[in-house]
Formats: sequence, structure tokens, C-alpha cells
Amino acid sequence: MTAPIRRRTRAREIAMQILFQLDLRGDTYPAELGQTLAQICDEAGEGDQEVATYALRLIEGAWANREAIDARLQLVARNWDLRRMANVDRNVLRLAVYELGWCKDVPPKVAINEAIEIGKKFSTANTGGFVNGILDRVRIDLEKERRSTQATAGEETAKSAE
Repeated sequence: MTAPIRRRTRAREIAMQILFQLDLRGDTYPAELGQTLAQICDEAGEGDQEVATYALRLIEGAWANREAIDARLQLVARNWDLRRMANVDRNVLRLAVYELGWCKDVPPKVAINEAIEIGKKFSTANTGGFVNGILDRVRIDLEKERRSTQATAGEETAKSAE
């Protein structure tokens, strides 16, 4: 017997599926977002409001910050044009980068591992290594930026205390 799927894992899967649709259908799709989210949750037997709420948080956050996320991905994926990346892979990465950069309640290791598993489930077996490599680099870059920001803030605080 397989273990039941965790709520946030299911929310991430739903979010990736809807980001996939947003990516394909463009700006006309958000009007249908609530209906699609409810339909996917109902079909999957996910009547749990927590799943839908977290999925919506991920969808709206990743989509609203898509330009910044894509710019970061483009820097890291040096030899990959985002438009040529598999649609599933691109949206798994967007979702995970959103969690890494904007969701302080999600440990980086969790965001990366979940993205790897979702990528392998919805794309190919090779997606896991690709996603892991890209996201690990994003994680390292974000940690460097945070340390730099904290150091700068610390220096400014010390100067103002003088």
C-alpha cells in the first residue's frame, strides 16, 4: 500500500498543472483559474481547503513574479533558452524558484526535493537531474544574495549607531 500524498505535495502538483496551462494559454486563462482549481481539486478528491489555498498561493505568486523568476532561471540555465525548455520542466522550475525566493516557510531542501519528484512524475526520468542542478544553483545564488544583504544591513546599522 502506498503512503497517502501529503497536502502540500498535492498542492504543488496542482499548482504546476495550472502554471502549465497558464503558460500555454496566456493572459486569457486567469479568468478561469478559480473554476479550474476547484475542478482539479474535486476530481482528485481533494476537498481539503488547505490544498486549494496553498496551490492558489503558489500559482498567484509564481505567475505574478514570472519575469523575475524567468530572469533568474535564464542566468542559471546558461545553455538553455527557457522557451525551448519542456513546458513541464519550465513550470516545475518556476514553482520551485518561487518557493525558494518568496516562501520563507518552505525549507530550500523541501522545495528542491518536491520539484525533483514532481518533474519526474509529470515529465521524464531525466528531469530530476536537470531540475536538481538548476535549483541547487538558484539556491546557492539566493543564499549569497541574502548574506550580502544581511551584511550590508549590519554595516548600515553599525554606522547609524555611531
